Amino acid sequence: MKVPPLFKKAQRWFFSTPDRALDRAYRSALAIKALEDEYFEGGMVSPESSSYSEAVIAYCRAEVRKNLGIINSSLAEFKTTRSVLSLADLDKGIADKVYDLEFRERSGIVIEKINFIDSVVRKYKVSRQSKDKIAVSLVEIPKKPPQSQRQIVPSEPRMPAIIDPMDKRPNNKEKVETISDKAGVLPRSLLKTFSRIQREIDPQSQESEEEILKKFRQSRDRTAISIRFLLILVIVPLLVHQLSKTFLISPLVEQSLFTESTETIFLNEDMQKEAIEELKAFEESLHFRSLLGIGPSLSAEEMETEVKHKAEELAEDYRGRGSTAIANIFADVCSLIAFTAVVFASRKEIAILKSFIDELIYGLSDSAKSFLIILFTDMFVGFHSPHGWEVILEGVARHFGLPESRDFNFLFIATFPVILDTVLKYWIFRYLNRISPSAVATYKTMNE
Repeated sequence: MKVPPLFKKAQRWFFSTPDRALDRAYRSALAIKALEDEYFEGGMVSPESSSYSEAVIAYCRAEVRKNLGIINSSLAEFKTTRSVLSLADLDKGIADKVYDLEFRERSGIVIEKINFIDSVVRKYKVSRQSKDKIAVSLVEIPKKPPQSQRQIVPSEPRMPAIIDPMDKRPNNKEKVETISDKAGVLPRSLLKTFSRIQREIDPQSQESEEEILKKFRQSRDRTAISIRFLLILVIVPLLVHQLSKTFLISPLVEQSLFTESTETIFLNEDMQKEAIEELKAFEESLHFRSLLGIGPSLSAEEMETEVKHKAEELAEDYRGRGSTAIANIFADVCSLIAFTAVVFASRKEIAILKSFIDELIYGLSDSAKSFLIILFTDMFVGFHSPHGWEVILEGVARHFGLPESRDFNFLFIATFPVILDTVLKYWIFRYLNRISPSAVATYKTMNE
């Protein structure tokens, strides 16, 4: 009876399942090894093996977790399907003719792949407390089979044993972890410090002087690039603002809007009221000094002449304020364009600056982080912050020549600090609590 082609195709796919699973696990192990060699100098993906920021290390750990999960499931699939195929071939009585012959030809490659996977995954040990590592433990496999097995049909190779971290049943091949094994006599941080000192003074250490100098140069270059880029972000917009305002915008505004022939003196009613109050105060001051005999006694015509001169001075002064306010608007637009251009032209520097800031902020102690958070919250969203926001809003209105609106100021103060406080609390709950829980605990203690 002729076998249908579809059945042959399905049979061929089923018999190749172990090879596909092993190849998938092997590719994931290669990906982990490439990540270690490229960024962690061949060591385990951990902060001790590199000088990168916590964000970069967290991304690499996520990639390792993903590939270890693939290795875990692929090896389980390899072991299960290989056992099923072995039983099926023995039942059919063709093990000596077909399957074992193919296995004898591929056994060396399979064992080498399993040994490579074992060497990669062996670094990441089972830990229930750590969320950054996958619970995988492999049994060591010999690289070459014994001489006695080369003359006969090779038996099923030993597979890596995938151990469930929740399974605490004792095994005669593995040591049962006790409480004394988990918690040592000395703190782990102290032991790590001794290990680091030993590694630094050991002339045979893997971390040579060239590697230490390389890490130092990388850190120095990152700091220099970040500081230089910060200076560029500040200096370039300020230079563009001052140069465009002084040599281009201010002359055009003064010649077109605020000349002596035009009637435009004040931009808004607030500026006019302020000028009138100043003029009244000057007139009353002259009259008061004349009555006390401190100043010269002025007649009505002389008093009017002095007040007129003062009014002309005030008019000239407020014309200058109006032209400056309008020039500030266009100069700020030019500086914003310059800032945007610098940002878009420096994406590489922005990435370096972000890494530098992350390392600087998250490298602070818990008390320093808590101090900065409390200082920021008390200054911008605290009990006395409304007075500071009023000063800021008045300065912005004066900078752009806008009339001051107390209703807008009150509405802004009633909404924006609340939004800012909500965003800060969300950042503490969502990110800081995950990255540095001890800093959050210290912040709550200091805030109380």
